[in-house]
Amino acid sequence: MRELRAVFVVSISSLLLVGGGAAACSLAMCLNSVPAVTISAMQGPTRGAGTTQDTKAGPHYSGMYSFLKEGEFVQLTVEDGVQLTGFVSRYGDGESDKGAFLDQFFKSGKLDGNKLSFTTETVHGVWFDFTGTVERGEGKNPGDEAYYVLKGTLTQNSTDVNKKVSSHSHSVLFKMFPQEAGPAPAARN
Repeated sequence: MRELRAVFVVSISSLLLVGGGAAACSLAMCLNSVPAVTISAMQGPTRGAGTTQDTKAGPHYSGMYSFLKEGEFVQLTVEDGVQLTGFVSRYGDGESDKGAFLDQFFKSGKLDGNKLSFTTETVHGVWFDFTGTVERGEGKNPGDEAYYVLKGTLTQNSTDVNKKVSSHSHSVLFKMFPQEAGPAPAARN
């Protein structure tokens, strides 16, 4: 609905610029001439009105989390409350990719309540499986470091030149990175 309002405001502003002179009205007068029902519809639903967003309310787990080494991370994106997409960005540790930054997108991902699992695509013979939970961490407020943590088992799978698969599992705790504050509001003249 905000997009609709923005289009309306831009359209009115354009008319004002093009129309000019005595034919132009102020933006406030133009908005006041629009029926109240239309304006309230453009402002969007009020809280508690049973919107789709309200029915899917709950913790928002999307964001960046630490990974195995300093500088590595997991990016999670939760869509519609259950659809999980993302990727792991990590340093390569093989002979051909030692120190190179590698992105491994999720091949599959699932979120069921706070239970989370994902499997990455294979890159240079390595892929990861994670099974665990998203839990409240030590961060006190949304946006703080470790407000949420991923806690569970990470399995690193690799294949050698003979196509032999080896797997190493261990318990992990990945902390959500702090979220940057938005840009400062523009100064008014």
